[in-house]
Amino acid sequence: MAASKGSNTYNRQNWEDSEFPVLCQTCLGDNPYIRMTKEKYGKECKICTRPFTVFRWCPGARMRFKKTEVCQTCAKLKNICQTCLLDLEYGLPIQVRDAALKMKEDIPKSDVNKEYYIQNKEAELQGANPAGALKSAAPSDLLLKLARTTPYYKRNRPHICSFWVKGECRRGEECPYRHEKPTDPDDPLADQNIKDRYYGVNDPVAEKLLRRAAAMPRLDTPEDRSITTLYVGNLGDGNFITEQELKDHFYQYGEIRNITVVHKNQCAFVQYVSRSSAEAAAEATFNKLIIRGRRLNIKWGRSQGRQGPEETYTGGAGPSGMPLEPVPGLPGPLPPPPHGPPPGPPPFLMPPRPPPGLAPPPPPPAFLAAVHYPSQDPSRMGALAGPSQPPRR
Repeated sequence: MAASKGSNTYNRQNWEDSEFPVLCQTCLGDNPYIRMTKEKYGKECKICTRPFTVFRWCPGARMRFKKTEVCQTCAKLKNICQTCLLDLEYGLPIQVRDAALKMKEDIPKSDVNKEYYIQNKEAELQGANPAGALKSAAPSDLLLKLARTTPYYKRNRPHICSFWVKGECRRGEECPYRHEKPTDPDDPLADQNIKDRYYGVNDPVAEKLLRRAAAMPRLDTPEDRSITTLYVGNLGDGNFITEQELKDHFYQYGEIRNITVVHKNQCAFVQYVSRSSAEAAAEATFNKLIIRGRRLNIKWGRSQGRQGPEETYTGGAGPSGMPLEPVPGLPGPLPPPPHGPPPGPPPFLMPPRPPPGLAPPPPPPAFLAAVHYPSQDPSRMGALAGPSQPPRR
């Protein structure tokens, strides 16, 4: 009896007794006056199987009741919500967060090892810095792209009524479930396991987000190492972003050679001294640069002096199919160069003036003396001087 009593006292000391749950804004709901029911040692944690304090509440009108699923110790180990098991800072599944941060924390899955591991972690959380334990590592580009910055309250809606789908629901408006037709009955997102989500394996929501991240547009680095210019678009027409504002942001990536702003086309060209600085700026600002609340388009510039004969332009597009960017000083994009030799004889070429004291050079050949454009005809005095005359042969 004494051994049994001592064992029971030891287990009772490891049970969780908390005053408020660890929740995300979405699970907490949009109602500021929320009511919760608290039950001490109401259920076992679905991860560590230790009794913990269970909270139950309704996040809003016409929403389903929610409750905590895991204990606070397991939630603090992963920095997640006790109900939805999503990251508290980014609102993403654990599998996506760990893949973005390239981190992996292997929690033992056997009962004895898991109990010992969680007890040690709980002592660390209570002793060192419990407030700082809930903060995750530094964010990465993938986290910033996929992070949910605003609460998503549709996740709290009731589930679809299975009786209504079969045409057998007789509750009518009193039914607490949704009377809607499921969009995809075979959707793998409906089959989720809470332990898989916690350990970050075989999570269908995480796999969907990772596929979406892989399909996002990327900025490919050009092979020509002489290109050190970035094209910055969407500068605005009325509230135009100035050259000084662009310089204040782009100088941090390296030495800038010059910045050319084209107000008519609402764009600018930022040229760096080195290629490494341009690559760093392109990687850090692509789809992420926001100035004055306006998201700017970042692309690589083109080398205008390295257009070989093998490049083909169709419809004002470059070799890779991208549209030709506007060039400073021109009213619009560059027109495509003509294919093949120009039709007709070449234009009239003025002979060079001989230096004084030398005999004049012989007259140019007949094919050079031909007039190609009407404006080169010396007998014409303008469009209003008289009827158009044919070119002189």
